[in-house]
Amino acid sequence: MDRHRQLSARALLGGALLGALLTPCNVYAGLKIGWSFNISIVALLIASGLWALLARLRLSAPLAIGEGNITQTTASSAANIISGGLVAPIPALAMLSGGNLPAVELIAWVFAVSFLGIWVAWYLRAGLIVRTPLPFPTGRATAEALQEMFRQGREARLRLRVLLGAGALAAALKWLDSGRWALPRPGLGVELPAAGALAGGAAISAKNLTLSLDPSLMLAGFGAIIGVRAGLSLLLGALIAWALLGPLGLYQGFILPGATDPAASWFGTMIEWLLWPGVALLVAATLTRLVLQLRAAHAAGTGTGRNDDGATLHRALGLALASALVVLAQTQIFGIHWLLALLAVPIAFVLAMVAARVVGETGIPPIGAIGKVSQLGSGITAPGDQTANLVGANVAGGAAGQSADLLNDFKAGHAIGATPGYQVIAQCLGVAVGSVVGSLVYLRLIPDPATMLITEQWPAPAVATWKVVAETLDQGLAALPPSALAALLLAAGCGVVLTLLEHRHGPRRVPSAPALGLAMVIPASLSLTLCLGSLVGHALARYRPRLAERFLLAAAAGLIAGESLSGVTRALLGVLG
Repeated sequence: MDRHRQLSARALLGGALLGALLTPCNVYAGLKIGWSFNISIVALLIASGLWALLARLRLSAPLAIGEGNITQTTASSAANIISGGLVAPIPALAMLSGGNLPAVELIAWVFAVSFLGIWVAWYLRAGLIVRTPLPFPTGRATAEALQEMFRQGREARLRLRVLLGAGALAAALKWLDSGRWALPRPGLGVELPAAGALAGGAAISAKNLTLSLDPSLMLAGFGAIIGVRAGLSLLLGALIAWALLGPLGLYQGFILPGATDPAASWFGTMIEWLLWPGVALLVAATLTRLVLQLRAAHAAGTGTGRNDDGATLHRALGLALASALVVLAQTQIFGIHWLLALLAVPIAFVLAMVAARVVGETGIPPIGAIGKVSQLGSGITAPGDQTANLVGANVAGGAAGQSADLLNDFKAGHAIGATPGYQVIAQCLGVAVGSVVGSLVYLRLIPDPATMLITEQWPAPAVATWKVVAETLDQGLAALPPSALAALLLAAGCGVVLTLLEHRHGPRRVPSAPALGLAMVIPASLSLTLCLGSLVGHALARYRPRLAERFLLAAAAGLIAGESLSGVTRALLGVLG
């Protein structure tokens, strides 16, 4: 490969612009459903298509494959900035402390924890990619997309058209839905009698229990990507939580109803109890999975060793600078004692190594589990200090998230012979762009976290999880109502058992425990639409496999990007207006 056609100005600038455009999509989606979308392939589709068009018009040379790698590395690192805490520990801390950080401090903090992850990834590259190559499914898929696009220009243009068309459709429907012409949200037709603690009142409607279909093409796009197992698990979790436990709690009186209106959602009051079993199932399942993966990694033998690419000194200096920056940010922005701030760095490094191994084998970054492990550690080293608990865990989660993202980029770059040092430069630029754009978008979308988050408009399940764990470690389980404590323990046991069964028998026969837990902390309407999208994607992959292989990812990505951009624009206009 021509090494001179990699780190070009247009590759860096194009990646930065795409990252700035797509970062709000992940912020929006993260606050809505707690998930983000890897935009590496989306960025490749857009960049290669646009530069191919300019080349046909004789306005520019076509984009080289190395430049495509730099473009997607820059863009993906920017959009992945939410792993730095923007949709989880930072809003959770704002809810507990009473307000958001100032913009400058928030940008500096998000950049610091993400910057640390870059240098951890560069240290791990030799052991996990060069000498003991792990699959890294996302990175491998990106490499295949890179090679295919630059072999088949017409196919790339077709996929780009599908992506843009799906995006335009989703954006238009979202704009109409959030304006004067709200789209219908049909309920499931369920009506339960008012009994028990609700005796004498009105019947419980499906919409009271959030059992309706959300007309969100973004959710349908996510459903097509996550697969039918996760989709059906979300459906099962929604029915257990909102059609079984919810009505039971309403009748028994330990869950409170909302407004007496058959069209009103009772999400805001019901989630105060349902949050506990949902979070317990999520945490127990992810921690059990982490323990199993650690055992497997230990049995297989790991080892990162030294890198032989001549960049050892640069790597050591970068890691030292990033570590010092994170310690300084903790002490100056949050007032954390310097010993606790210093201790957070090696913990983050070790947990990022664990996350890298997991991502290399499964493609799924266990950022939630990494954060919970760090929160448990902070609960021991700084008991009763919610700020230290969330900030220390934020360091581990942010470093792990960016490290996993760059290792996927390293995997793609290694497959095409890219220069890793160039990818690090691209990642640093992406993190800088994402820190600014992501922080400003978050502050505009959520100016008052205490009243806006963990509501039907902004369910923010990741925020709820981090907040609940911090509060529990601060006050102890004895502070919970007896019914919530019993549900918490039962759900935690279910999470452990389901994960062990999946480990032993494979995922096909066992529901996804994380999906079950997630369905308990988001409105049932979101889970129903996600499930519907997964069924559509599954049917297409089964009966039209070639069509699905060519266009399903592009169409789903377009739906996600289009609705996210439209929703962010409408929300920002509402805040500014």
